[in-house]
Amino acid sequence: MTTLSRILTILRQHRGTLRERFKVGEVGVFGSFVRGDTHSGSDVDILVEFTEPVSLLRLVSLENYLSDILGIPADVVPREDIRIELRDRIEREAVFI
Repeated sequence: MTTLSRILTILRQHRGTLRERFKVGEVGVFGSFVRGDTHSGSDVDILVEFTEPVSLLRLVSLENYLSDILGIPADVVPREDIRIELRDRIEREAVFI
């Protein structure tokens, strides 16, 4: 089973591609993998901050890329799209690379 440590290692290995191809400035993991309450069908929640505006197509491409390199479904959440009532909890919980 995939672990938080493995996810962070893979994200670090692909940091250059994330910056150059997808315009990702910051990337972190939050949700069940950070809390340690994953199950066999868990996806990984990825918090990103982009360095420039990105299209929906680029966001979907990033989600597909991350799902491929991590080997599990990835749910990409742009930092600016976090609902205000969830922002503090997610920001505290997130583990950034």
